[in-house]
Order: sequence, then structure tokens, then C-alpha cells
Amino acid sequence: MNISGRDLAVFLLALLLAFVVWLIHNLSLRYNDYLSVPVQAHANLNGHSSVSSNSTDVVARCRTTGYKVILTNLKKGRRPVGVKFSPSVMHKGDEDLFYVTSADLQNYSHLIFGDDVTVEYFVSDTLYFRFPQEQHKKVPVHPVYTVTYRPQYMNDGELAVYPDSVIVYGEPYQLELIDKVYTKPIRHHDLDRNVQGLVSLETVRGVRFSENEIHYILDVIRYVEMTVSRQVVPMGFPEGKQVLMLPSSVEVKCRCAFPLVSNLEDMEMNILYEDFQYSLSGLCPVRMKEAPRGLIDYECSPVGVECIIED
Repeated sequence: MNISGRDLAVFLLALLLAFVVWLIHNLSLRYNDYLSVPVQAHANLNGHSSVSSNSTDVVARCRTTGYKVILTNLKKGRRPVGVKFSPSVMHKGDEDLFYVTSADLQNYSHLIFGDDVTVEYFVSDTLYFRFPQEQHKKVPVHPVYTVTYRPQYMNDGELAVYPDSVIVYGEPYQLELIDKVYTKPIRHHDLDRNVQGLVSLETVRGVRFSENEIHYILDVIRYVEMTVSRQVVPMGFPEGKQVLMLPSSVEVKCRCAFPLVSNLEDMEMNILYEDFQYSLSGLCPVRMKEAPRGLIDYECSPVGVECIIED
């Protein structure tokens, strides 16, 4: 080989390429090594900040590629990794101190070290995090929704939200102005079945909520409309008194769940003596003694009758 000529450059280039191939091959192999990653905890803890004021190093013996070992060592001293822990694994210590045990860390190993790392065991037995207390206030959740139904369908009760209240964190002057929080608009059209889903809360500048999403449920039922004529029966009036009613019967428009499970002819409509005593004109509202099974709502025509008591 003529080392003073072109062959030397070719030899050095080949040597460099061989070294690169050797390095890539070895770095792609999996090794057992101790890895250390600084972790800052995130958690929704009632009455406390959502982010810990300190970070803690998590040390574990892991099996991973050489690339990952070098990359982890290069990141030492940099910003900690933010890991969102479930409140159930945050054990209460003294005052603002919370801790996570190594048994609970196994479920968060992929968030701490990455998906390509297998943790054999944790060297760090317990991680301690401090969550400073914050001003907070519990307020109800008010759902905002627009719903339409197909013919002969309607809601069975109001739209329900879970949870029905959240904790708001912020400055005292901000909390004084908040007595409820609203969901983002919920819209459904032509419903003929139950609906449920998740909806976000309307954000308020400068504050945060213990929950960012709310689960809602709306029950929908099919109904039929029927109108029956019923005699009005007085209740609670003194014995020996004759009660005259004008009119003596009313038309009752009923909405009942489909299919019908009760006989509407068994309904009894009443006027009460207590209503008559407090009425200046003798007009008494008509009331249903006992709602039959499956009745959703009803309307009386007229809604009240005039009463006269004769000795």
C-alpha cells in the first residue's frame, strides 16, 4: 500500500466506517445499568397546589439500550420530568408533605424512564413531594345544554352531571366572585334514546379547577298522551257540610311512559279543605291524590274549581 498516496485516505475512511458500525451495533444492544431521573409530581390534591414545589431523583436498575443509557446520563442536571400521579397513590405525610412508595412507582415507570426501558427494581424506596396549600372553594357545576327530541320523546328528569361540584383554586379576591362554574355548551338534536358523554368546563382566567372534564347523563323516554275526564272529589271538609263545585269534573291531559302500565281510570282528582280555607274567592286548585305508575306529568283543565259550602 502506498501510504503517501490515495490509499491512506481510503484506509482511514474504512477504519472510521468500521468504528461507526461497531459503535452503532454496541449501542443498539441492551444492557443492565442504574438510571437516575429527576421527577416533579403533578396531582389533583384537595386544598393543595397541583404541582410539587420540589423534585426527587428516581433511581432504578433498568435494562435498556446503550443509546438510552448515554442519553439519560447526558440529561443529568436538566429540568425534571413531570409525572401526573393519581391522588390514590399520594400518601399523606406531615402538613404539605406527600410520598409515593416504590410499589406504586411500577405503574409510572414508562412515564419516568420511557417506553423502551424495563425496570428490574427501584433503588429509591420512597419519593417525597411537597404540595403547598392553596386558597380553594367548592362550587356547584351548572350544565349548559340545548336538547331537542323526536315526536313523542322527552327527557326523564334533568340532565345530571358527575361530579356535580368542583374545587376552585385561586386568589381570595377571585374566589369571592365565583359561586358556580359552567360547562361548555352541550347540544343534542332529535333524541330518541339516552345520551351521555364528557364535556369540558368553561375556563376562568387566573384560577384552576380540580376537574377539567365532567361526565353528563340525560335519560330519554317515549311517552303517549291521553285525556280523561274525572270527577273532582273534596277531601278534608267538615262532616255534615255539602260542598258544591263549579265545575264538578275536569279534563286531565296525561303524559305517560310507553308502554302503559296503569289504568288512568283509577286516577282520583281532589280539592283540599286547607286550600279552601286560604282562598279568598273560593277557587281551589285541583290536585291528584296519587299518581299512577308510569305517569310523567299532567295538566288539568280547568286548573281550579270554585267551591261553595252549604250548611
